[in-house]
Amino acid sequence: MICTKPPFTLLAGLALFATAIGYGTDSPASPFEQLTDLTGKVPVIVTLTGRDNFTSEYRYDVSVRNLTADPLIADSLLVVLDKITNLAGEDHEALTNEPFLNRFDVLGQDGATDDGKPFFRIPPGSTSDLVPQTNSRAAAVRIRNRDYVAVFTPVFKVYGNKRPPPEPKQPAVQAQPAAPQRQTDKQTERLLQLLLKKGVITEEEWRKANQP
Repeated sequence: MICTKPPFTLLAGLALFATAIGYGTDSPASPFEQLTDLTGKVPVIVTLTGRDNFTSEYRYDVSVRNLTADPLIADSLLVVLDKITNLAGEDHEALTNEPFLNRFDVLGQDGATDDGKPFFRIPPGSTSDLVPQTNSRAAAVRIRNRDYVAVFTPVFKVYGNKRPPPEPKQPAVQAQPAAPQRQTDKQTERLLQLLLKKGVITEEEWRKANQP
């Protein structure tokens, strides 16, 4: 019996295996590739809204205020928990140089940066833009302190995009009125016929004058 089905080659098997584990596929682009660092121009407003002493969990409302001269695209705004500082303003352990951020659990984050820092999306408001001198809605941030340190401060960075200005409208080109060519041709034809009848021009001259 002759089998007409092509053999399952080793190359085909490797291709299927690579597809199954996702090897060679494009990884999703980082959301920060298309965003601008707005830290300093768009200050962060951090409000402590609750504390659970049993689990050492702290809850914050984190919003931003647009102090730029341009509207910001509301659904592009992200806040990144960049570091945790102590009372002295330090963000690393003195002996091990370990970032304090590594000793905290961050709950409910929307994602992480390439270096592992959690980020949260600012909820868009009723309009598509955050106009200058206005505050955004607040993102809910939950931080759990595994070391039960009494006092610490979360520090955030802001990323987003400004709304590009509208393109200037091109002035409308006014249409030039069409010359009354046909009416002029009729008048010329009548004049030539009149001149022909009165003998001012010959029939041959009349034909030449009527040629296009």
